[in-house]
Amino acid sequence: MHLAKLKEFRQAAYQYLCRAHDATFELTDAILLTRHVHCLADLSLCPVFRRRWSSIYEALQDCRPARRKLMQIYIKHIPKDIRPILAIDHTSWPRPDAVTLQERTIEHQATDIPGNRPITLGQGYSTIAWVPESEGSWALPLRHERITSWESPIDKAVWQLRQVSQYLPSRPIVLIDSEYGCAPFVLKTAGIQADKLMRLRSNLCLWGAPPPYSGKGCPRKHGQKFKLNDASTWEEPTETIEIDAPNLGRLRISLWRDKHFQAAANIQMQLIRVERLKNQSGQFTKPLWLAWVGEEMLPLNEVWRLYLRRFAIDHWYRFAKQRLHWTLPKLSSPKQCERWSDLMPLITWELWLARAVVADNPLPWQKSMAKLTPGRVAQSMGGVLAAIGTPAVPPKPRGKSPGWPQGKPRSTKPRCPIVKKGTSKRKKAFKNSV
Repeated sequence: MHLAKLKEFRQAAYQYLCRAHDATFELTDAILLTRHVHCLADLSLCPVFRRRWSSIYEALQDCRPARRKLMQIYIKHIPKDIRPILAIDHTSWPRPDAVTLQERTIEHQATDIPGNRPITLGQGYSTIAWVPESEGSWALPLRHERITSWESPIDKAVWQLRQVSQYLPSRPIVLIDSEYGCAPFVLKTAGIQADKLMRLRSNLCLWGAPPPYSGKGCPRKHGQKFKLNDASTWEEPTETIEIDAPNLGRLRISLWRDKHFQAAANIQMQLIRVERLKNQSGQFTKPLWLAWVGEEMLPLNEVWRLYLRRFAIDHWYRFAKQRLHWTLPKLSSPKQCERWSDLMPLITWELWLARAVVADNPLPWQKSMAKLTPGRVAQSMGGVLAAIGTPAVPPKPRGKSPGWPQGKPRSTKPRCPIVKKGTSKRKKAFKNSV
């Protein structure tokens, strides 16, 4: 049954790759089976890729993956009897030396270089993924798209959440990091049918519910001030519990109700503080501030654990960059980068559907695992692909290319400036010029 389900998924995805779908689909199989790659042409040496190395670049130039239809295929495999847990984040594709690549922007670099700022030149990509398990490194992207030079990560995340939520079987819970824990994100997602659990920066200032109207003047919008890093501004919490968590020790969790941002006074949220009490070493750690925005909140002893599932999307970024070779190719245009990036969610979903079929095949220095990770499933995909085959059609002989015409002059590609994101007027002017 699982094998037939995987075969059906591959056939449906093959149809939605549109143009050049044969070479593109064989490229995805080559990515799955090739562990170490030094350049993009190395993938053409894989036995499942039955074409020449130049077909890889031609496929990325000609293919047109239907993102919306592929997203609908992914959502069909989400169980309807559970509430979907989504995670949103963004990462960078560093291209510091690609002076001819259009729309390079200044992006945050997670691993900073000593003596330099933690930034790089390249492209930013936003991802919204379904987190299927309470523990582990599985995160299944539903949309993985480039953040253009006239978009911000918040605008892209709001657009992706709106596109995904309308096809989900039930109201999702969205887990987001502190970069999205702000008033603009809350205001822009107010009309989307989704509950949000977000982390807040410890230097934020929130406000309580306003007092009753006194009958004079304009009604007040804000109540008592609540600074997260100033305990003197806190009132007594609505609820406080202490629990023993595995690997974390004793935790104190406090809840304050009906708080809001100053710029979003009409949207109430529940404020949660997770404090780790003194551990064995006698050191104190910084508390974790969370905010719940949406309908009825989960019990206090469950909602803080739910946020820990957000880190699965960080594991997927590492898996895509290291094992799926996402940031390896040096493509020449943003469109090629987007088409190559569209293959990453497709490959990840194939691994998820194949996890119940493959047998663990560890290397001599690896330990056996009962619960396979995405990397361990990819390590055992050779036998599965040999059993189910491929929907791609074998290549036809086309003859030899005549090559570059003799005497035709060659011209160098123009260098493109680095786009610095600024005010909305500058973004609009650049978008209109493009």
